[in-house]
Amino acid sequence: MSLFSVARFAAVLVKEFIQMKRDRVTFGMMIGIPIMQLVLFGFAINNDPHDLPTMIEMNDASPTARAVLAGMEVSEYFQFVGVVTGQEDGDRALRDGRANFVVVIPPGFERDIIRGLAPQVLIAADASDPTAVSSAVGALQGILDVAVKQSLTGPLQAVAGSPAPFSVVVHKQFNPEGETATNIVPGLLAIILSMTMVMITAVAIVRESERGTMETLIATPVRPLEVMLGKILPYVFVGYVQTIVFLIAAQVLFAVPFTGSRLAFFVGFNLYIVVNLALGFLISTVARTQMQAMQISFFTLLPTILLSGFMFPFAGMPGWAQTIGSAIPATHFLRLVRKVMLKSADMADISGDMAAIAIILAVITTVSLLRYRQTLD
Repeated sequence: MSLFSVARFAAVLVKEFIQMKRDRVTFGMMIGIPIMQLVLFGFAINNDPHDLPTMIEMNDASPTARAVLAGMEVSEYFQFVGVVTGQEDGDRALRDGRANFVVVIPPGFERDIIRGLAPQVLIAADASDPTAVSSAVGALQGILDVAVKQSLTGPLQAVAGSPAPFSVVVHKQFNPEGETATNIVPGLLAIILSMTMVMITAVAIVRESERGTMETLIATPVRPLEVMLGKILPYVFVGYVQTIVFLIAAQVLFAVPFTGSRLAFFVGFNLYIVVNLALGFLISTVARTQMQAMQISFFTLLPTILLSGFMFPFAGMPGWAQTIGSAIPATHFLRLVRKVMLKSADMADISGDMAAIAIILAVITTVSLLRYRQTLD
Protein backbone atom coordinates (compact mmCIF):
# COMPACT_ATOMS: atom_id res chain seq x y z
CA MET A 1 0.00 0.00 0.00
CA SER A 2 1.50 3.33 -1.08
CA LEU A 3 2.06 6.09 1.43
CA PHE A 4 0.12 8.58 -0.66
CA SER A 5 -2.49 7.88 -3.29
CA VAL A 6 -3.76 10.57 -5.59
CA ALA A 7 -6.98 8.61 -6.10
CA ARG A 8 -7.67 8.35 -2.36
CA PHE A 9 -6.80 12.02 -1.88
CA ALA A 10 -9.13 13.02 -4.74
CA ALA A 11 -11.95 10.91 -3.27
CA VAL A 12 -11.68 12.61 0.12
CA LEU A 13 -11.42 16.02 -1.57
CA VAL A 14 -14.55 15.44 -3.64
CA LYS A 15 -16.39 14.15 -0.57
CA GLU A 16 -15.60 17.36 1.36
CA PHE A 17 -16.79 19.56 -1.48
CA ILE A 18 -20.05 17.58 -1.63
CA GLN A 19 -20.56 17.98 2.13
CA MET A 20 -19.80 21.70 1.86
CA LYS A 21 -22.38 22.03 -0.91
CA ARG A 22 -24.99 20.24 1.20
CA ASP A 23 -24.25 22.34 4.29
CA ARG A 24 -25.62 25.55 2.84
CA VAL A 25 -25.71 27.41 6.16
CA THR A 26 -21.99 26.93 6.82
CA PHE A 27 -21.14 27.76 3.20
CA GLY A 28 -23.29 30.89 3.43
CA MET A 29 -21.50 31.96 6.61
CA MET A 30 -18.09 31.55 4.97
CA ILE A 31 -19.14 33.81 2.12
CA GLY A 32 -21.52 36.13 3.95
CA ILE A 33 -19.43 37.10 6.98
CA PRO A 34 -16.43 38.44 5.00
CA ILE A 35 -18.75 40.36 2.68
CA MET A 36 -20.62 41.82 5.66
CA GLN A 37 -17.35 42.85 7.33
CA LEU A 38 -16.13 44.46 4.13
CA VAL A 39 -19.33 46.44 3.59
CA LEU A 40 -19.75 47.52 7.22
CA PHE A 41 -16.14 48.54 7.82
CA GLY A 42 -15.79 50.07 4.38
CA PHE A 43 -19.01 52.07 4.14
CA ALA A 44 -20.89 52.19 7.42
CA ILE A 45 -18.18 52.88 9.99
CA ASN A 46 -17.17 56.51 10.50
CA ASN A 47 -15.27 57.88 13.49
CA ASP A 48 -15.72 61.46 12.27
CA PRO A 49 -19.51 61.77 12.16
CA HIS A 50 -21.26 64.58 10.32
CA ASP A 51 -24.83 65.87 10.18
CA LEU A 52 -25.28 65.56 13.94
CA PRO A 53 -28.81 66.59 14.99
CA THR A 54 -28.70 70.11 16.42
CA MET A 55 -31.44 72.32 17.88
CA ILE A 56 -31.43 76.09 18.32
CA GLU A 57 -32.54 78.54 20.99
CA MET A 58 -32.62 81.72 18.91
CA ASN A 59 -32.74 84.84 21.09
CA ASP A 60 -31.34 87.21 18.46
CA ALA A 61 -32.38 87.28 14.80
CA SER A 62 -29.64 89.64 13.59
CA PRO A 63 -27.59 88.93 10.42
CA THR A 64 -24.56 88.06 12.56
CA ALA A 65 -26.53 85.51 14.57
CA ARG A 66 -27.85 83.95 11.37
CA ALA A 67 -24.28 83.85 10.03
CA VAL A 68 -23.26 81.77 13.07
CA LEU A 69 -25.93 79.19 12.29
CA ALA A 70 -25.12 79.22 8.56
CA GLY A 71 -21.45 78.61 9.29
CA MET A 72 -22.28 75.64 11.50
CA GLU A 73 -24.56 74.10 8.90
CA VAL A 74 -22.08 74.63 6.04
CA SER A 75 -19.41 72.81 8.06
CA GLU A 76 -21.48 69.60 7.68
CA TYR A 77 -20.86 68.67 11.31
CA PHE A 78 -24.26 70.01 12.36
CA GLN A 79 -27.75 69.46 10.98
CA PHE A 80 -30.43 71.73 12.41
CA VAL A 81 -33.57 69.76 13.17
CA GLY A 82 -35.66 72.17 15.22
CA VAL A 83 -35.86 74.87 17.86
CA VAL A 84 -36.15 74.84 21.63
CA THR A 85 -37.85 77.45 23.78
CA GLY A 86 -35.58 77.44 26.80
CA GLN A 87 -33.04 75.56 28.88
CA GLU A 88 -35.50 72.95 30.12
CA ASP A 89 -36.67 72.20 26.58
CA GLY A 90 -33.07 71.96 25.39
CA ASP A 91 -32.07 69.63 28.21
CA ARG A 92 -35.02 67.39 27.38
CA ALA A 93 -33.98 67.24 23.72
CA LEU A 94 -30.47 66.15 24.73
CA ARG A 95 -31.76 63.63 27.26
CA ASP A 96 -34.17 61.84 24.93
CA GLY A 97 -31.68 61.77 22.05
CA ARG A 98 -33.47 64.15 19.67
CA ALA A 99 -30.34 66.32 19.52
CA ASN A 100 -26.61 65.98 20.07
CA PHE A 101 -26.20 69.76 20.39
CA VAL A 102 -28.31 72.71 21.47
CA VAL A 103 -27.04 76.12 20.30
CA VAL A 104 -28.08 79.13 22.38
CA ILE A 105 -27.73 82.54 20.72
CA PRO A 106 -27.99 85.17 23.50
CA PRO A 107 -30.22 88.26 23.27
CA GLY A 108 -28.52 91.26 21.67
CA PHE A 109 -25.74 89.12 20.19
CA GLU A 110 -24.80 91.45 17.31
CA ARG A 111 -25.28 94.58 19.46
CA ASP A 112 -22.88 93.27 22.11
CA ILE A 113 -20.29 92.39 19.44
CA ILE A 114 -20.39 95.98 18.13
CA ARG A 115 -20.01 97.32 21.67
CA GLY A 116 -17.00 95.07 22.28
CA LEU A 117 -18.70 93.13 25.08
CA ALA A 118 -17.60 89.70 23.72
CA PRO A 119 -20.94 87.88 24.04
CA GLN A 120 -20.99 84.14 24.54
CA VAL A 121 -22.52 81.51 22.27
CA LEU A 122 -23.52 78.57 24.48
CA ILE A 123 -23.30 75.07 22.99
CA ALA A 124 -24.86 72.34 25.13
CA ALA A 125 -23.52 68.96 23.97
CA ASP A 126 -24.58 65.40 24.74
CA ALA A 127 -21.19 64.00 25.76
CA SER A 128 -22.50 60.56 26.76
CA ASP A 129 -20.80 59.42 23.54
CA PRO A 130 -17.60 61.52 23.48
CA THR A 131 -16.51 60.12 20.12
CA ALA A 132 -19.62 61.44 18.42
CA VAL A 133 -19.18 65.05 19.51
CA SER A 134 -15.42 65.52 19.98
CA SER A 135 -14.60 66.33 16.34
CA ALA A 136 -17.47 68.79 16.00
CA VAL A 137 -16.58 70.53 19.28
CA GLY A 138 -12.92 70.75 18.28
CA ALA A 139 -13.76 72.47 15.01
CA LEU A 140 -16.47 74.70 16.44
CA GLN A 141 -14.50 77.83 17.39
CA GLY A 142 -12.76 78.04 14.03
CA ILE A 143 -16.03 77.52 12.15
CA LEU A 144 -17.78 80.32 14.02
CA ASP A 145 -14.82 82.71 13.80
CA VAL A 146 -14.83 82.48 10.01
CA ALA A 147 -18.61 82.75 9.76
CA VAL A 148 -18.87 85.86 11.97
CA LYS A 149 -15.90 87.65 10.40
CA GLN A 150 -17.45 87.19 6.96
CA SER A 151 -20.70 88.73 8.17
CA LEU A 152 -19.01 91.77 9.76
CA THR A 153 -18.55 93.98 6.73
CA GLY A 154 -18.77 97.68 6.06
CA PRO A 155 -19.12 99.74 9.27
CA LEU A 156 -18.87 96.53 11.33
CA GLN A 157 -15.51 95.49 9.90
CA ALA A 158 -13.63 97.27 12.66
CA VAL A 159 -14.74 94.65 15.23
CA ALA A 160 -13.85 91.68 13.03
CA GLY A 161 -10.22 91.50 13.99
CA SER A 162 -8.34 89.27 16.40
CA PRO A 163 -9.14 88.16 19.05
CA ALA A 164 -12.61 86.99 18.06
CA PRO A 165 -15.40 89.42 19.02
CA PHE A 166 -17.30 86.66 20.82
CA SER A 167 -16.57 83.42 22.68
CA VAL A 168 -17.93 79.91 22.46
CA VAL A 169 -18.77 78.10 25.69
CA VAL A 170 -19.30 74.35 25.34
CA HIS A 171 -21.26 72.72 28.16
CA LYS A 172 -20.77 68.96 27.99
CA GLN A 173 -23.59 67.09 29.68
CA PHE A 174 -23.98 63.52 30.99
CA ASN A 175 -20.24 62.78 30.69
CA PRO A 176 -18.42 66.09 31.14
CA GLU A 177 -15.02 64.46 31.70
CA GLY A 178 -15.31 62.60 28.40
CA GLU A 179 -14.58 59.25 30.04
CA THR A 180 -14.68 56.45 27.49
CA ALA A 181 -15.74 53.88 30.10
CA THR A 182 -18.80 55.95 30.97
CA ASN A 183 -20.00 55.50 27.41
CA ILE A 184 -18.74 51.99 26.65
CA VAL A 185 -19.67 50.18 29.87
CA PRO A 186 -23.47 50.80 29.75
CA GLY A 187 -23.51 49.81 26.08
CA LEU A 188 -21.56 46.67 26.86
CA LEU A 189 -24.56 45.28 28.72
CA ALA A 190 -26.52 45.26 25.45
CA ILE A 191 -23.76 43.31 23.69
CA ILE A 192 -23.24 40.81 26.52
CA LEU A 193 -26.94 40.00 26.83
CA SER A 194 -27.33 39.73 23.06
CA MET A 195 -24.33 37.47 22.67
CA THR A 196 -25.18 35.07 25.47
CA MET A 197 -28.98 34.98 25.29
CA VAL A 198 -29.16 34.38 21.54
CA MET A 199 -26.42 31.75 21.41
CA ILE A 200 -27.45 29.87 24.57
CA THR A 201 -31.07 29.53 23.46
CA ALA A 202 -30.28 28.57 19.87
CA VAL A 203 -27.67 25.96 20.80
CA ALA A 204 -29.76 24.47 23.63
CA ILE A 205 -32.81 23.90 21.43
CA VAL A 206 -30.81 22.56 18.48
CA ARG A 207 -29.00 20.20 20.86
CA GLU A 208 -32.35 18.65 21.80
CA SER A 209 -33.15 18.15 18.13
CA GLU A 210 -29.81 16.42 17.57
CA ARG A 211 -30.40 14.12 20.53
CA GLY A 212 -33.93 13.25 19.41
CA THR A 213 -35.74 14.64 22.46
CA MET A 214 -37.44 17.32 20.36
CA GLU A 215 -39.35 14.63 18.46
CA THR A 216 -40.75 13.40 21.76
CA LEU A 217 -41.84 16.93 22.61
CA ILE A 218 -43.47 17.38 19.21
CA ALA A 219 -45.46 14.18 19.78
CA THR A 220 -47.07 15.71 22.88
CA PRO A 221 -50.08 18.07 22.70
CA VAL A 222 -47.88 21.05 23.67
CA ARG A 223 -48.55 24.06 21.42
CA PRO A 224 -45.77 26.06 19.68
CA LEU A 225 -46.23 29.15 21.90
CA GLU A 226 -46.06 26.96 25.01
CA VAL A 227 -42.87 25.32 23.77
CA MET A 228 -41.35 28.69 22.96
CA LEU A 229 -42.13 30.19 26.37
CA GLY A 230 -41.07 27.06 28.20
CA LYS A 231 -37.73 27.01 26.38
CA ILE A 232 -36.76 30.66 26.73
CA LEU A 233 -37.99 31.68 30.18
CA PRO A 234 -35.44 29.63 32.18
CA TYR A 235 -32.69 31.64 30.50
CA VAL A 236 -34.27 34.87 31.75
CA PHE A 237 -32.76 33.94 35.12
CA VAL A 238 -29.33 33.76 33.47
CA GLY A 239 -29.89 37.27 32.11
CA TYR A 240 -30.81 38.49 35.60
CA VAL A 241 -27.57 37.13 37.04
CA GLN A 242 -25.51 38.68 34.24
CA THR A 243 -27.19 42.06 34.67
CA ILE A 244 -26.73 42.15 38.45
CA VAL A 245 -23.05 41.23 38.16
CA PHE A 246 -22.62 43.82 35.40
CA LEU A 247 -24.20 46.67 37.38
CA ILE A 248 -22.11 45.94 40.46
CA ALA A 249 -18.90 45.78 38.41
CA ALA A 250 -19.78 48.95 36.47
CA GLN A 251 -20.10 50.99 39.66
CA VAL A 252 -17.29 49.39 41.67
CA LEU A 253 -14.64 49.09 38.95
CA PHE A 254 -15.48 51.97 36.60
CA ALA A 255 -17.55 54.36 38.76
CA VAL A 256 -20.27 54.51 36.11
CA PRO A 257 -23.22 56.45 37.57
CA PHE A 258 -26.79 55.23 37.72
CA THR A 259 -28.89 58.38 37.89
CA GLY A 260 -32.24 57.35 36.37
CA SER A 261 -35.31 55.32 37.24
CA ARG A 262 -34.60 51.77 38.38
CA LEU A 263 -38.12 50.76 37.38
CA ALA A 264 -37.48 51.98 33.82
CA PHE A 265 -34.26 49.99 33.69
CA PHE A 266 -35.94 46.87 35.09
CA VAL A 267 -38.77 46.93 32.56
CA GLY A 268 -36.41 47.74 29.69
CA PHE A 269 -33.85 45.04 30.32
CA ASN A 270 -36.56 42.39 30.83
CA LEU A 271 -38.02 43.26 27.43
CA TYR A 272 -34.55 43.16 25.88
CA ILE A 273 -33.77 39.75 27.38
CA VAL A 274 -36.99 38.31 25.98
CA VAL A 275 -36.39 39.67 22.47
CA ASN A 276 -32.92 38.11 22.40
CA LEU A 277 -34.21 34.78 23.64
CA ALA A 278 -36.90 34.90 20.95
CA LEU A 279 -34.19 35.55 18.36
CA GLY A 280 -32.29 32.53 19.63
CA PHE A 281 -35.46 30.46 19.27
CA LEU A 282 -35.84 31.69 15.68
CA ILE A 283 -32.26 30.70 14.89
CA SER A 284 -32.94 27.24 16.29
CA THR A 285 -35.69 26.78 13.71
CA VAL A 286 -33.19 27.48 10.92
CA ALA A 287 -30.08 25.65 12.15
CA ARG A 288 -29.79 21.88 11.91
CA THR A 289 -26.69 21.44 14.07
CA GLN A 290 -25.19 23.14 17.08
CA MET A 291 -22.34 24.40 14.92
CA GLN A 292 -24.79 26.04 12.54
CA ALA A 293 -26.62 27.60 15.49
CA MET A 294 -23.36 29.13 16.74
CA GLN A 295 -22.45 30.36 13.26
CA ILE A 296 -25.80 32.06 12.72
CA SER A 297 -25.63 33.56 16.21
CA PHE A 298 -22.24 35.03 15.37
CA PHE A 299 -23.65 36.32 12.09
CA THR A 300 -26.29 38.30 14.03
CA LEU A 301 -23.73 39.48 16.60
CA LEU A 302 -21.54 41.25 14.04
CA PRO A 303 -24.12 43.88 12.96
CA THR A 304 -25.22 44.18 16.59
CA ILE A 305 -21.75 45.37 17.55
CA LEU A 306 -21.08 47.52 14.49
CA LEU A 307 -24.47 49.08 13.69
CA SER A 308 -26.02 49.66 17.11
CA GLY A 309 -23.89 52.65 18.09
CA PHE A 310 -21.84 50.61 20.56
CA MET A 311 -18.38 50.93 18.95
CA PHE A 312 -19.03 53.69 16.41
CA PRO A 313 -21.31 56.75 16.54
CA PHE A 314 -24.74 55.89 15.17
CA ALA A 315 -25.14 59.40 13.74
CA GLY A 316 -21.97 58.98 11.71
CA MET A 317 -23.30 56.06 9.67
CA PRO A 318 -24.97 56.50 6.27
CA GLY A 319 -28.74 56.40 6.04
CA TRP A 320 -28.99 52.79 4.84
CA ALA A 321 -26.81 51.61 7.73
CA GLN A 322 -28.93 53.54 10.23
CA THR A 323 -32.04 51.90 8.75
CA ILE A 324 -30.55 48.44 9.29
CA GLY A 325 -29.34 49.44 12.74
CA SER A 326 -32.83 50.58 13.72
CA ALA A 327 -34.07 47.00 13.17
CA ILE A 328 -31.53 45.67 15.69
CA PRO A 329 -32.83 45.39 19.29
CA ALA A 330 -29.44 46.35 20.76
CA THR A 331 -29.62 49.77 19.11
CA HIS A 332 -32.69 50.74 21.12
CA PHE A 333 -31.63 49.03 24.35
CA LEU A 334 -28.24 50.74 24.17
CA ARG A 335 -29.98 54.11 23.98
CA LEU A 336 -32.32 53.06 26.77
CA VAL A 337 -29.61 51.99 29.18
CA ARG A 338 -27.48 55.07 28.50
CA LYS A 339 -30.48 57.32 29.07
CA VAL A 340 -31.32 55.65 32.38
CA MET A 341 -27.79 55.32 33.73
CA LEU A 342 -26.31 58.60 32.50
CA LYS A 343 -29.21 60.97 31.75
CA SER A 344 -31.60 60.44 34.70
CA ALA A 345 -34.31 59.07 32.39
CA ASP A 346 -37.63 57.70 33.61
CA MET A 347 -40.34 55.58 31.99
CA ALA A 348 -41.62 58.43 29.82
CA ASP A 349 -38.14 59.13 28.44
CA ILE A 350 -37.58 55.55 27.28
CA SER A 351 -41.09 54.85 25.98
CA GLY A 352 -40.01 55.25 22.35
CA ASP A 353 -37.10 52.83 22.74
CA MET A 354 -39.29 50.26 24.49
CA ALA A 355 -41.93 50.55 21.77
CA ALA A 356 -39.28 49.85 19.13
CA ILE A 357 -38.02 46.77 21.00
CA ALA A 358 -41.61 45.55 21.46
CA ILE A 359 -42.27 45.82 17.70
CA ILE A 360 -39.10 43.88 16.91
CA LEU A 361 -40.12 41.26 19.49
CA ALA A 362 -43.55 40.89 17.89
CA VAL A 363 -42.01 40.35 14.45
CA ILE A 364 -39.43 37.82 15.68
CA THR A 365 -42.04 35.93 17.71
CA THR A 366 -44.44 35.72 14.77
CA VAL A 367 -41.77 34.42 12.39
CA SER A 368 -40.48 31.97 15.02
CA LEU A 369 -43.93 30.47 15.61
CA LEU A 370 -44.58 30.16 11.88
CA ARG A 371 -41.28 28.36 11.34
CA TYR A 372 -41.82 26.13 14.36
CA ARG A 373 -45.22 25.08 12.98
CA GLN A 374 -43.46 24.07 9.78
CA THR A 375 -41.21 21.78 11.77
CA LEU A 376 -44.28 20.26 13.38
CA ASP A 377 -45.71 19.51 9.95
